[in-house]
Amino acid sequence: MDIQLYVYDLSRGLARAMSQQFLGTQIDAVYHTSLVFEGIEYYFGQGIQTCRAGATHHGQPMEIVQMGRTALPMEVILEYLESLKEIYSTESYDLLLHNCNNFTNDFAMFLVGKGIPEHITSLPETFLKTPFGQMLRPQIDAMMRPITQAPTPEQPPRPYETIGSERNAGVRRLPTTPGTHEGPSAPTQGVAAYIGKINNVTKLGDVENLLRLATDRCAIIFFTSATCGPCKLVYQPFDDLAAEACEKCIFIKIDFAYADRAISLKFPHVRATPTFITFLRGQKRDEWSGADPRQLRNNVELLLNAAFPPHPHLLKSVPTLLKQSQKPITYTKVPPLDKVIAKMGAVGKDLAVTSIVAFIDARERFGAIEAPLTKLPNFAQFLKNSSMLLPPDLLFTALDLLRITLTDVRVSGFFAEEHSGATGTPATIAHLLKHVNNLGASAPYSLRLTTLHLACNLFTSPLFIPHLLSPPLSSSLVSLLTAALLDDEHPALKASALSLAMNITSSNHKIRMKKYTKNAAPTLSHESELEDSLQVELLASLLEVLGLNESFSDVKKMALIAVGWLTYGADIEGELRDLWRVMEATSTVEKVQGKSVDDRSLVKEVKGLLEA
Repeated sequence: MDIQLYVYDLSRGLARAMSQQFLGTQIDAVYHTSLVFEGIEYYFGQGIQTCRAGATHHGQPMEIVQMGRTALPMEVILEYLESLKEIYSTESYDLLLHNCNNFTNDFAMFLVGKGIPEHITSLPETFLKTPFGQMLRPQIDAMMRPITQAPTPEQPPRPYETIGSERNAGVRRLPTTPGTHEGPSAPTQGVAAYIGKINNVTKLGDVENLLRLATDRCAIIFFTSATCGPCKLVYQPFDDLAAEACEKCIFIKIDFAYADRAISLKFPHVRATPTFITFLRGQKRDEWSGADPRQLRNNVELLLNAAFPPHPHLLKSVPTLLKQSQKPITYTKVPPLDKVIAKMGAVGKDLAVTSIVAFIDARERFGAIEAPLTKLPNFAQFLKNSSMLLPPDLLFTALDLLRITLTDVRVSGFFAEEHSGATGTPATIAHLLKHVNNLGASAPYSLRLTTLHLACNLFTSPLFIPHLLSPPLSSSLVSLLTAALLDDEHPALKASALSLAMNITSSNHKIRMKKYTKNAAPTLSHESELEDSLQVELLASLLEVLGLNESFSDVKKMALIAVGWLTYGADIEGELRDLWRVMEATSTVEKVQGKSVDDRSLVKEVKGLLEA
């Protein structure tokens, strides 16, 4: 979609006419900017705000700039905006240091890979260089705040107004029920159109088509009548069950008062209402009559369990495993930047390096709010070139700069997508990981350690997760950490590799659990589990760590937790289960001697998962 920059003049021409006289320098406008796409205007004032394009209280823009196109889907864009809420809050607004133009610049960097025009972002610096600007800064800020932080004038035509509150905003409504269609072959939308709701039907063709759609799951028909008083007792319970069952079952309601005679001929044995008939994978299963909500719920739950047997792990009690923190393990320590740059030699004088160092320094000293984003595309290009500019023993310096900056959600969001589309591979990260992996055993210790720490910090952004669990990044990460786990000469490498394993298995576990959880929060549509072959490779390496003849330590505990997350809910007929049987994982875990009560409970729980 096309991205446009709307540029407004808050002074409405006064700045151009009077700035030279009062400031001694020419200022063409007091700029306010926003980004517009899909008919919605996004801007920063009273937090991140939206409205219909051109409908803000600032009137018509003085200029509209075509910024380019983005292939990013709306769900990814909204996820990124959600991550900016802490940086761009109502309280953080500052007319000169943290304003709408900073937000627009960061947002544009994410969407199209470039910031807004520099004459707009540099205006505060130009103003503050003047004696008049420094003297009147508090008064001007107080005067302009009611204008720049005014409420959104009207609600937008689609639900994007509260960023993050509706992760699935803009998703189209499901088609109407089959009963509203004409003709016996009406339900042709696919099963997704008829799940999670009641399908009221009146034609036999609709019933048959719906049952055909349910041949890979289950279905239930509720026979009722407008004159049936007891039927009303189960109307709401039936509706509730349809919503709870989601994609597992198709719920059909037939009112004999309106149904075609052909339906009565198809089901001649249905002589009373309410009557219920269930179908399992295309075959009739049960039939009963009576308005008993408890019986209805019990029978539907039995039907769902028969169609989709619950995973045996879900029936086990594993409180110690599940209470382990799933917050990503990150490495945030900032080294002496002057020493890092000195090691780079002439390469350290690159403008991309000096600007990113200035950004890191400002962020450390004043916080993210007062650290404007630098030109990330330039930094990304430098990082790609660094594998040629720096020898392997010094390459860690460039990667260390990236590691530090990835803790900022704006930076991690940019590198997660690099405005290439949600299904594309993050180019810079993929290049660096591939380069380090290709060095193999010749990679210096400092480079391997820094790369592991960098990889852990990738998990700070939810936008990165789908990419990190998919090829080629997933294979690069697993290769990186498995090699480090086998390195007995450098304990720090093994500990860092286990931190990465914790992040990978935790993220994989969260995605896996969503398919078992009712009413799970909407997620990015391209989220999926780690490939089976990589899960097998990862588990094999973790079991080797657990099998070492060493006393219980933090390293073994991390490996144990990672094994638990990796195996919990795994496919009972999959490659992973075959592996832990062949490697006798139960015996390996059983020999781990935990020190505390919690540690021993953790060992027992993970062993129980492997036995299930």
